[in-house]
Amino acid sequence: MKKALVLYSGGLDSRLVVRLLQDQNFEITALYFALPFGCTGCNLLENLNQKEKIKLEILNVNKEPLLSEYLQILKSPKHGTGAGINPCKDCKIFMFKKAHEYAKKHDIQLIATGEVIGQRPMSQIPSAIKTIDEELGFEILRPLCAKKLRETAVEKSGLVDRSKLLEITGRGRKKQMELAKKYEIEYPSPGGGCLLCEKSPALRLKHLLEKNLITEKTLSLTMIGRHFYINNTWFIVARDAKESQIISTFKNHIPDDYGKPSVYLSKKSGEKEATKLQEAYSTGDNQEKRNKFKKYKL
Repeated sequence: MKKALVLYSGGLDSRLVVRLLQDQNFEITALYFALPFGCTGCNLLENLNQKEKIKLEILNVNKEPLLSEYLQILKSPKHGTGAGINPCKDCKIFMFKKAHEYAKKHDIQLIATGEVIGQRPMSQIPSAIKTIDEELGFEILRPLCAKKLRETAVEKSGLVDRSKLLEITGRGRKKQMELAKKYEIEYPSPGGGCLLCEKSPALRLKHLLEKNLITEKTLSLTMIGRHFYINNTWFIVARDAKESQIISTFKNHIPDDYGKPSVYLSKKSGEKEATKLQEAYSTGDNQEKRNKFKKYKL
């Protein structure tokens, strides 16, 4: 049986790649990367179409040892970033290399993705694809736009029939939607995006990365609450009951009490400031107190 590993987001493009390769009699393993800051509003795995009959594997980058490796990429991306701190080329290279390790371990002949030339400016324009592929040292098959790219070894050998691959380019989705109708594929609406691209969380995350404050333990804190950095101490003030509940699981915290939010503090010595923050952000008109902390906000 021919085997293919598909980098699987759960979106339309990766679902189409699964079906295109199934049409060529490949047994498919779908590899999903759970990234720390990968997506907003995505419940893609919940929408996995069981009719696809594929094996799903998840690589959890939110946990060690992968988390430290990924955070180092965010700190020092070799190929630069976009408008935020999104190291798109380096992120792709990271995922492709992990996919290659998995494929070798499980005797899988090819790795495929749902990438389309021109769909994403940071990682899917021709120059970016060239940079990524040169760094890898092995080939990636991109079935949706393969005919616009040079022929890969799996096509030359006949393992994959190139004539049955596609030549889609650009950001439009018309062709993909036509194929989805043909294959009767259900897929989630495109939405959300990488949080590293967004200005506000990107600036905060950059600071936390520089101070080495993000770990497997504190990762759940990075995208909740109001953040402050005072006297080399990281504070997070909860905005609602759900965030208070998360903060309350940490040893270094001030519990919520009668309209006062929970506050996380990275160092025990910051308890005095944490109490002041809790008071400033308690229920009521405390704008004057809050203004005093404005310069420390991340």
